[in-house]
Amino acid sequence: MKVTQSEMLTPRLAEESARIGGLLARLRIARQVKQADAALRAGISRGTAGRIEQGNPGVAMGQLLRYLEAIAPGTTLLQLLSEQDPSLSALAAREATKRVRDLTRDELRELDF
Repeated sequence: MKVTQSEMLTPRLAEESARIGGLLARLRIARQVKQADAALRAGISRGTAGRIEQGNPGVAMGQLLRYLEAIAPGTTLLQLLSEQDPSLSALAAREATKRVRDLTRDELRELDF
């Protein structure tokens, strides 16, 4: 009987796995690296890169670490988990920026002096 890794995880561990995958995806996006390019640099398939970013626990630790190295050379797993990379802060700032809506005619009249 075949058992998948995700079936064997507790809910807490499944959340942790998803968090690591999500952080890797955010780091890749923050550094403006295409998933296919990161996969190529790491020596893995694009499908495996997708599984890593989805937090699939069945991916080998070595593949995950090579993917991290391909996205952010010299970055450790501990640095990823503590979100110390400056590009993540820059991404958060870009995401926080909101578009300003146009003023209505009434609002424009109020401001007209």
